[in-house]
Amino acid sequence: MNIIVQKFGGTSVGTVERIKNVAMRAIETKKKGYDTVVVVSAMGDTTDQLIKLAKGVNTNPPKRELDMLLATGEQTSIALLAMAIDGMGHKAVSLTGYQGGIVTNNYYSKAKIDSIDPKRIKDELAEDKIVIIAGFQGASLSHDITTLGRGGSDTTAVAIAVALEAVKCEIYTDVLGIYTSDPRLVPSAKLLNTISYDELLEMAMLGAGVMHPRSVELARKNNMPLVVRSTFDFDNEGTEIIEVKNMEKAQVRGVTLDEDIVRISVPNVPDRPGIAYKLFSSLINLNVHIDMILQNLNHDGFNDISFTVPIDDFELILPTIEAFVDEVGASPILVKKDVAKLSIVGTGITSDVKIASGLFGKIYELGINIEMISTSEIKISCIISQSQAKQALDEVHKYFELNGL
Repeated sequence: MNIIVQKFGGTSVGTVERIKNVAMRAIETKKKGYDTVVVVSAMGDTTDQLIKLAKGVNTNPPKRELDMLLATGEQTSIALLAMAIDGMGHKAVSLTGYQGGIVTNNYYSKAKIDSIDPKRIKDELAEDKIVIIAGFQGASLSHDITTLGRGGSDTTAVAIAVALEAVKCEIYTDVLGIYTSDPRLVPSAKLLNTISYDELLEMAMLGAGVMHPRSVELARKNNMPLVVRSTFDFDNEGTEIIEVKNMEKAQVRGVTLDEDIVRISVPNVPDRPGIAYKLFSSLINLNVHIDMILQNLNHDGFNDISFTVPIDDFELILPTIEAFVDEVGASPILVKKDVAKLSIVGTGITSDVKIASGLFGKIYELGINIEMISTSEIKISCIISQSQAKQALDEVHKYFELNGL
């Protein structure tokens, strides 16, 4: 089969007119000779509305029941899109994640895909239908509906593309593709024609927002061709994600900002073997992403440990951290929610001292204090005050743009 998998987010299917636009896009792909599979999210802010309804009846709804409720958002989208395609004279069928063969673990609200049996999808494609699958969801081995958490529809699309051995996976969004920065915050941001899997993965992890890191990592692992395109501009080719072929020249490819984080510091932790493992293993068991860990060596056998986590996970992990503090006799934790993570991304940038010095020099010129620094082969991240973050994003992007971004 010559298959293309297309994913459309909530904005892309937010109205009846936009659903019809997506239907036309899918039909156009079908007419080009491709077997077409479409993955869609819930319409607009449907998920937020469903969460509000849930909390209206229970301020702490059971996660199993919340997943049962939230899954209905995508089911509305797939049914409407199938109807729209049918109304345009083409055959279509809508499938839930479970009907599409997606099997997950039983970690409600943050489930991970264990396997996909694409037989039903292939059978429907063989009948010349456009197959529409609900993103963001699957079912556990015990047949309970589960949701995949943030970026779930992206992950669904890539996972299905891999299972079907698709020609490529196209991610449709409300912007033209991947930019050198968020065009809503930095008007001078430029559209990238290509970007590497590693660079996109870092940008996604650092708050770029176009694709979720889980989906990019899955595509890279399975060498699945990816394209990020606009739902509303049929003519623009978007951004193609490729393998890096030339790593000799270090170049900043993007500047990102993540304001949805919180910095947590645990002062006066006893300096003894295994103490950091004790803290972070207990947090990892909560399925929380820990970032930018910093340990400061103090005197008299005590350390301060600082790290950042997504702000949405703060309430979840707080009891575990406080229990750790009580157990080891550390000082009460210090929490900073008014922080942001500013990052630059590009293959080989940490090997060029001019790039790091340029970043730190520009932040110094702006009179901004850097609280934490983290680096990898392709990124440099700084924790700074949230009140100065957008100014820093714009000025740092401008600096590297003028110097050959």
